[in-house]
Formats: sequence, structure tokens, C-alpha cells
Amino acid sequence: MAKYRITQVISKNGASKRQIANLKSLGIHRLHQTVEVEKTPVSTGMLEKVRHLVVFEEI
Repeated sequence: MAKYRITQVISKNGASKRQIANLKSLGIHRLHQTVEVEKTPVSTGMLEKVRHLVVFEEI
């Protein structure tokens, strides 16, 4: 199955609680951390909500 490689590039300071919760559920806990997440409709929706904080690519 396809995956996303996600890296947080902008601090979550100033983000809403909902956006911080999305980052946490994606497995991102700190700046410049990279994680791989399976491509599902749920993870795609979470990425859309925090796309201004992260860089992601499909692998």
C-alpha cells in the first residue's frame, strides 16, 4: 500500500488544539521529525488540516 513521508518544518506554536492533535495522531512530536504513514482517507484528511506545518511526499 502507498505511504506518505511526513516531516514537520514549522513549529506548532500558535496552532489550534485540533491541529496539534492531528500532528500527534500522525506520530509527529517534534520539529524536523520524519514519519511514514500509510495512505488512507483518514491520514489524508489529517494532512490537509496541517499542510502549512509539514512537508509530505507520497512514497
